[in-house]
Amino acid sequence: MSTVRASRKIERAGVNALRSLLEEHDHIVQEIDGGNDHGEDMIVNFTRAGKRTPYWIAIQVKSGKKYKRANGYAIPVEDHFEDWRQSRIPILGVVYDMKKRELFWVNLTEQLRSGDESPGWVQVPSTSPLNSDTIEDFYTEVATYAGDERMRIRAATDEEALEEAVRARQGLDPSTAPNPLYDGLADLALRYEEPLKAIRRNLVKSLPLQIVIVLMVWAWPYQIRFVEGSSDMPPALWVSNLYVFLTLMALTIFFEFRAGRAPIETGKWLWVIAANFFWLPVMDPDGDRGWWGDFWIWAGVLVPSFGEKLLFITFIGFAIDRKRKRREARI
Repeated sequence: MSTVRASRKIERAGVNALRSLLEEHDHIVQEIDGGNDHGEDMIVNFTRAGKRTPYWIAIQVKSGKKYKRANGYAIPVEDHFEDWRQSRIPILGVVYDMKKRELFWVNLTEQLRSGDESPGWVQVPSTSPLNSDTIEDFYTEVATYAGDERMRIRAATDEEALEEAVRARQGLDPSTAPNPLYDGLADLALRYEEPLKAIRRNLVKSLPLQIVIVLMVWAWPYQIRFVEGSSDMPPALWVSNLYVFLTLMALTIFFEFRAGRAPIETGKWLWVIAANFFWLPVMDPDGDRGWWGDFWIWAGVLVPSFGEKLLFITFIGFAIDRKRKRREARI
């Protein structure tokens, strides 16, 4: 048989206490079932003198010792920051102190709209109790806020009002409703926001590498034809040797960028070498229009050979110097 979570009793204690208080004063409570609980436990429609009002709110209820603080209580924001601050009906937070058997409340939407970043937790002062003695003041304050022109629910029937309140809570107002075609992709992007930011940063830093790769792919047939018309060397071997060197330089630049350095000199040499070796085969595809054919064939052998050795010696030397400096700094 299935088991009941030990925490369920604590969670339900606050919901039951709040629901009993609100219904005792004739306010209409619609609980949100667990499958649809995305940061709120109930939607409430205030009543006045036995009649429904146009004022609706949603409430997140927390119970237990972990929400107690030295100066009151606190409700975790978690991933609800944008939902709570942008909601078209006020989202309230209520904490139930099981030891005192008392409720305390805060207007989450109002608090979160005062900043642009999530505070992590919203303080619930112990000076804002919610009970039979304070519920009239609670109603007046919250109804005034809910009656703001930006939040007011308008509908012809009670059913339409509830539906509109739910739609407002779910962000389905035409001014804020997501495009269904991209909503799923937006959820995916938000779920992996940090990894995607890292990928975006690396894509920017790898721009020289991307450009070199595109140029190499585009120029490959020109390079092959140029070598075939200029010498008896194996074309694929000659071009591959050059491309390995250019790729190594581009990778060096990429990792220097990742380390927070701008390899200006390496970048200049990369573009000088790439520009020369990519330009000539396109201008002289058969390698038979001048003396430069044999010259560039030999240059294509010597430049990568010496360039790779110089690149390794230079950057290994830089790495050794940095390691020594770190070691000396620790001593």
